[in-house]
Amino acid sequence: METPEIKILIIDDDPVYRRLSGSILQDRFTVFTADRPSVAFEILRKEIINYVICDFRLPEMDGLQMLEKIKAEYSNIELIMISDAGDMDTVINAVRSGAIDYFRKPFSPAELWMSIERTQKYAALKRDFNTERSKNALLKEQVEAEIGVDIIGNSNIVADLKKQMKMVAQTPDTSILILGESGTGKELVARGIHNLSNRKNEFFGAVNMSAIPENLFESEFFGHKKGSFTGAIADKAGWFGTTNKGTLFLDEIGEMDPMLQVKLLRVLEERTFTKVGTQNPQKYDIRIIAATNKSLEEISTGNKFRLDLFHRIGTFIIYLPPLRERKNDIQDLAYHFLEILSHKMAKTIQTIHPKSLELLQNYSFPGNIRELRNIMERAIIICTGNVLLPEHFLILSYTFQPGITENVSNFNLDELEKRTIIKALAKTNNNKSEAAKLLNIEWNALYRRLQKYGIEN
Repeated sequence: METPEIKILIIDDDPVYRRLSGSILQDRFTVFTADRPSVAFEILRKEIINYVICDFRLPEMDGLQMLEKIKAEYSNIELIMISDAGDMDTVINAVRSGAIDYFRKPFSPAELWMSIERTQKYAALKRDFNTERSKNALLKEQVEAEIGVDIIGNSNIVADLKKQMKMVAQTPDTSILILGESGTGKELVARGIHNLSNRKNEFFGAVNMSAIPENLFESEFFGHKKGSFTGAIADKAGWFGTTNKGTLFLDEIGEMDPMLQVKLLRVLEERTFTKVGTQNPQKYDIRIIAATNKSLEEISTGNKFRLDLFHRIGTFIIYLPPLRERKNDIQDLAYHFLEILSHKMAKTIQTIHPKSLELLQNYSFPGNIRELRNIMERAIIICTGNVLLPEHFLILSYTFQPGITENVSNFNLDELEKRTIIKALAKTNNNKSEAAKLLNIEWNALYRRLQKYGIEN
């Protein structure tokens, strides 16, 4: 693969330095020269220039004005400033205005080469950074497309929740504790607050606190230097370094080991962290959002969770009710999942049968919104038409059949399977082929089950 051609423009009204710089660089680069800004801009309009070497003292405008104009019109060009002025104010102003390097006249060929090499390394790092930032932006879009960025529902509960999210998002760093059962959407709410805040363009990090081993806590959260312990084969940035200026979401914080709670509390109180293998504390600017499926009573008594840590993370508390307490939102959520999952699976399902919606409304959803999504995904996979019918929700249909009482035998999987097969046979007028299709199994698998359970015509 050929190395891309690098083009350098030298702007200097002194013909000696202009020729000297050009002769030094022309063996490795394509070099253009200009004795004044007007000539330089003619070249810039015609050629794709990578680097500009610009003298500070020029006719028509000075080097700083030239720098600002180039950066405004050609933001991808890196500019090196040279001058015989030698004063620090010029250096500072040049760097503040966007110059990548600066050196004084007279200069040696070695000084010019060193400046070019520094600029090339910086340009490469900048390209890598922009590439990673683009990847991060794409990843963020994909995550938000998968998880969602909006709270679905029109109930008063959802309206109040959105109001709370919007209010607390406007505060700069208020810590937030989200309470709710598993599957109620705690991470969705945390991301929503992040996206509503001034930190929305910074990193959102999500950590499952119950999965962090005690011996890796410092490394995971504070980072480490290469060689600081066995297995530290490279420098690592921890969560506090990675999410600086952004938001750190501490999920399942109620499951943290008591020893780790002490370490986390100290860092939150001091607002500094120290990388493993270093001695210098680093400040951080992060909004902390924590979440737990424990009740307020469980987490605020001080028995298994430190009371001082609770007060540190629970400045603003948001409670997410279970789905069974917001049944008015089930239909909206079901259609939301229908839309995104049908598109994902390239299906053309348009609607949900009223009887199917009734089944969903009558179900208690112990797994909350996560369970609803899974049920919808299974139904969409099974469905071959354009309507989600009750038979696509068999996992729910037998739960509320008349005559099936809530007793221990209902938790017997064989008994539930037998009753589901009988129901399918009844629905298809004992057509075993159609019943097998309804059950989403092969006909021979159905016959084996008929023999297993002793089901006769």
